[in-house]
Amino acid sequence: MNTPTDYLLHRDTLSLKHQELALTLANTENILIIQDLDGVCMGLVKDPLKRTIAKEYVAATRSFQSHFYVLTNGEHIGRRGVNGIIERAFQDRLKVKEEGLFLPGLAAGGIQWQDNYGNIDHIGVSEAELSFLEAVPVKIETRLKEFFARYPEVFNPAELEACIQATVLKNKVSPTANLNTFYDRLGSDRRDIYISLQQAMQDLMAELLLEAKQKGLEDSFFVHYAPNLGKGDRGNEILWPASAENSGTTDFQFMLVGAVKEAGVVVILNKYYHYQIGEYPLGKDFNIRAAVQQKQDLFGLIKSNFDPQIMPKIVGVGDTVTSKAETTDNGLEFKRGGSDRNFLQLIQDLSAAFDTGNIITYIDSSGGEVKNRKPLQLAKLSDDRRENVTEEFKVIQGPGDDRDREDPLKLNVVFPGGHQDYIKCFVRAAKMRASK
Repeated sequence: MNTPTDYLLHRDTLSLKHQELALTLANTENILIIQDLDGVCMGLVKDPLKRTIAKEYVAATRSFQSHFYVLTNGEHIGRRGVNGIIERAFQDRLKVKEEGLFLPGLAAGGIQWQDNYGNIDHIGVSEAELSFLEAVPVKIETRLKEFFARYPEVFNPAELEACIQATVLKNKVSPTANLNTFYDRLGSDRRDIYISLQQAMQDLMAELLLEAKQKGLEDSFFVHYAPNLGKGDRGNEILWPASAENSGTTDFQFMLVGAVKEAGVVVILNKYYHYQIGEYPLGKDFNIRAAVQQKQDLFGLIKSNFDPQIMPKIVGVGDTVTSKAETTDNGLEFKRGGSDRNFLQLIQDLSAAFDTGNIITYIDSSGGEVKNRKPLQLAKLSDDRRENVTEEFKVIQGPGDDRDREDPLKLNVVFPGGHQDYIKCFVRAAKMRASK
């Protein structure tokens, strides 16, 4: 057993056992937290420049030291990076640097490694690739201007410029078009324009991939859609068209091949083992671009190289998991996606293989400004259905399609109250761990 009292949370589905999770985080010596950022410890907002982070949460991460890492498609550095958000929260850049308050782990889908003192590494990325990526934001901006030149009545020049500045994310290794602001400003009466804009961004991403191929970088990049509807027959992610219910795909990220979160799990485990035993099972320079791409191969890589006696209880935390039904000639088929799905699935699969009781934790981020998440559905329990006096509600429906009974990903502990409730639980666990 990993803890004095093992709560067996890995056997639960859509549980609200937040106190048990906090106790597990506090009391499990060999634990590894791998956590997404946006929507998990920060609220989702239309304009990424307006993101904020709670100081108490950042400080609490230090109680876990080498047992806590982030795994995000955003970036640590740059104007919209998480590091700047942390510096603004503390209003003291020197303090953050000296006290090691940056969030350690992988960003840009796993390409960008950082320790808690803000030291950055892009292992495996070539200068030619960096040069190509540097030009992408300008091309996104140009395409947006060309697109809205067809609709001069929609925005005046100042409004359009403000929207473009909020949309074009000039990330170093993951330049992105984030359409949340345009979706909000266009409104439901101009949804057709927004859907056309989604198509224009998808077309641009395809053109960029072709341009990269022509420059000898055919195997360097791929496009990540967030949220998405899983992957198609050729392995490409499927765009989620906007509907009356939500905005569908809002983020079009031009990423480096290898920058998939499930491969990031392998990189983090490799570093975690080094911290525990002084050795890297896959070598010191192993990085996400060296990881194999198929989930089963990643699973096999871990199974073959990592000592089961050292394998920690892993707590995977995310907020983007989708499932959508489509009617076909064979009946209902489900498109399962979301940028956190695959890394959480790998952690769940490792739990069974290593008997570690890994915990999949889901944060309901539907209450933020970005309306493309399905909220968890709760029901109030009658007195005769309660197992204890503090239990008032039960989650009766998860974030996926309620007809999808065969979804292999099992969400063990969920937070319907969003990132605020998760932060309370995390901070409580950190205080208990620090007091031991």
